[in-house]
Amino acid sequence: MKETFSKIAVFQYSSEAQIIKSRLEAEGIEVFLYDQFTVDTDPLVSNAIGGVKLKVWQEDEAKALEILNTISEYSLDDNGHEIECPVCGSQKVELFTNVRGLKSMFFFLFSFSTIALPIYTRYEYRCETCKLKFNLDE
Repeated sequence: MKETFSKIAVFQYSSEAQIIKSRLEAEGIEVFLYDQFTVDTDPLVSNAIGGVKLKVWQEDEAKALEILNTISEYSLDDNGHEIECPVCGSQKVELFTNVRGLKSMFFFLFSFSTIALPIYTRYEYRCETCKLKFNLDE
């Protein structure tokens, strides 16, 4: 039996897949998500089952991949421009969260012990080229 779908991307969380799905659907491409509900039920199994798979009809594969290539995988500022590293000037900058610091650690432990969502998270950017960690506020 011939496969009628093409897997064009895999995501760890369904929220990431939903964003790309919306973009592709806005361009008129029908999109199917596989294992979305399994990962939503238990996010810890995402790696074990290979994440949330985003598939399109085979005849739409080329157009979908072309659209995916236009989407930046790196962080953007509020105006939609790619963020530059203050040291090396690279635009390969990603946003990360961490629980370093006393305030972050306290709220993480409190949230974890009460089975609630984290209330406070610290964000920082990291340059993929020179590995510098920085904040935009500084």
